[in-house]
Amino acid sequence: MKAILTIVTLGLLVLSCSEKKNNSELKTVLAEQLDYSYSDQNWFVPVKTAINGITAEQSNWKDSTDNHSIGELVSHLTFWNEMQLRAFKGEDFSGFETDNDSTFKVYTEKEWDSAVSKLDSVQTELERITEQANEKQLAEWASDVLNVAAHNAYHTGQIIYIRKRKGWWK
Repeated sequence: MKAILTIVTLGLLVLSCSEKKNNSELKTVLAEQLDYSYSDQNWFVPVKTAINGITAEQSNWKDSTDNHSIGELVSHLTFWNEMQLRAFKGEDFSGFETDNDSTFKVYTEKEWDSAVSKLDSVQTELERITEQANEKQLAEWASDVLNVAAHNAYHTGQIIYIRKRKGWWK
């Protein structure tokens, strides 16, 4: 319930900031939400903390159902967040693999380290581009930025659930 109230409050703030043209406040809120969902623990655990210390072997573990592994969830977040980043930048998608299912794979230790680094790079760039956005961009991107943050938080919960289930959580 607290998460729903937070999202509704953020939505109202986005509308309020847009109406008042107080883009400095909107920019701050959007950048904070990206930061809170990825690297800066606020009232919930961010992605970066949730995947910290995971080995490639652990990232590949799956239960006997169709649930995703931690590695698959990291790939999924990287894929969608990079798609959003490219859209914000107005980049061409012709050389970008747009099939999310192709990103799900089993990782070696080196590949896992690269996957974690890539997610970090994408998230850092999303935050940077949001902080540098102009008034028009903020108005266009606000909802998408909040969706990225909510999507990160959702899948972070799944990652933590797997870690707790396997005894890999502090």
